[in-house]
Amino acid sequence: MAEINNFIKTIMENDLANGKVDKILTRFPPEPNAYLHIGHARALVTNFELAKLFGGKTNLRFDDTNPETEDASFVEAIKEDIAWLGYKPANVFFGSDYFDKTIDYAILLIKKGLAYVCDLSPEEIAEYRGSLTTPGKESPYRNRSVEENLELFENMRKGMYREGEKTLRAKIDMASPNMNMRDPVLFRIIYTPHHRQGTKYCVYPMYDLAHPLQDAIEGITHSLCSLEYENHRPLYDWVIEKCETEHKPQQIEFGRLNLTNTILSKRYLKELVGSGKVKGYDDPRMPTLAGLRRRGVTPEAIKEFILETGLSKTNSTVDAEMLDHAIREDLKLKVKRIMAVKDPLKIVITNYPENKVEYLNAINNNENEQLGSRKIAFSKYLYIERDDFAIKKPNKHYKRLALGLEVRLFHAYFIKANDVKYDENGNIVEVYCTYDERTLSGTGFNERKPNGTIGFVEATTAKKARFNLFEPLILDEKADASNFMERLNPNSWIIFDGVVEGQEFKKGDRFQFIRDGYYIVENDENLEFNRIVSLKSSYK
Repeated sequence: MAEINNFIKTIMENDLANGKVDKILTRFPPEPNAYLHIGHARALVTNFELAKLFGGKTNLRFDDTNPETEDASFVEAIKEDIAWLGYKPANVFFGSDYFDKTIDYAILLIKKGLAYVCDLSPEEIAEYRGSLTTPGKESPYRNRSVEENLELFENMRKGMYREGEKTLRAKIDMASPNMNMRDPVLFRIIYTPHHRQGTKYCVYPMYDLAHPLQDAIEGITHSLCSLEYENHRPLYDWVIEKCETEHKPQQIEFGRLNLTNTILSKRYLKELVGSGKVKGYDDPRMPTLAGLRRRGVTPEAIKEFILETGLSKTNSTVDAEMLDHAIREDLKLKVKRIMAVKDPLKIVITNYPENKVEYLNAINNNENEQLGSRKIAFSKYLYIERDDFAIKKPNKHYKRLALGLEVRLFHAYFIKANDVKYDENGNIVEVYCTYDERTLSGTGFNERKPNGTIGFVEATTAKKARFNLFEPLILDEKADASNFMERLNPNSWIIFDGVVEGQEFKKGDRFQFIRDGYYIVENDENLEFNRIVSLKSSYK
């Protein structure tokens, strides 16, 4: 795995060296309102790997402070993703576990004159906040007495007001150049039942209050956040200071990870699922961890990709080909290399015995001898890829089969194409060839140089299979979501019905199909394969 070397590692080293902390405790705090995607993997991998590097621990904490969008099914999906990546949290917590403590801290702020109940509507709050160039205007309810605020907040908790009728706001500075410090909302009223708490609560803390307090309660040393929270850090520190928490965590921001040809917005991924453009969150074309897992991507490849892309203080967009490269590098020594034909063209070897089937030796992976060898069938009747044959050699770079040309079949013999058979529509359905029995692979025959080497599958032992090939969902390399529905690739999922070498296949098995790509068995009953990644980048 790539060496970890980034600015957060340096901060942690210094904090340990100067005694600021005596251990490292991080947390991964997803909101259970969507599936995790490859962008979330940066935060996930960074938190767990950095803590592990220093002998520390990482908590999983579900930020379930908004019952309107959250669901228990997302909780289970996130747990599955984290376990699949090979991580085991030190603890699993929920933000809702801390609601009572958070309410107590809110009451403390009220008693200190640092929070008040406001009757402004959400629209009025936004209007009073001002802009980046003009200061905000104080709420007419800002100077209520402590006693009145305590009573009003208690009534909010009892469900005596409508949603949006009242909020609890921090009393900070309506003229602050940082918009987040202009009396931010701390609690709002929501009557939607909570996925864990039911109807126990009708007031819910905002993230800017819940986040620092939960970090403090758990003893988090380094609270790692995406760059969008950099302007929220003064509020984070304000909450920690004014609530007088015993533990003082520190927030550190890093840049988000975006990929070309990839949409990573939760809202737009939800739209793709809801509109039926994809077949669920685990669709193999989706950038969700569930989708990547179903496509056959390994957790090791994802972790290597995240670490190889590094960590910076700015948002970055990397070429999706970098992820494909990490997948290839991870799989190339792990899987057996076999032959499959996606678009079969029948070969008839006219000088081979009619009823004979011989079995030839084949190395499973010539870069990893530990994967052993196998026997592959060879007979009079074979299948090759339709693209591996042409009536006439199109150019000097063409290294496949054509009439009058000779090629080597992988692990087998030289064959020469002599004639073809057409159907009534003018399509080639059979190619008639001869073989040279002296040219069996491994015999050292070198009298002639064939016009390339191609794969094949013996016809009588072949297994019929379906092959699912995936390309990016987005047609261009923009990482943003503008007009993304108009940019969807109509050929992002292509299906071929072909054949594969006759052997046993189990769901989840991965293979390299020679000269094609890496595949995983999606279905072992009605044999079906998903292409994980091509051998080389083919998308233009």
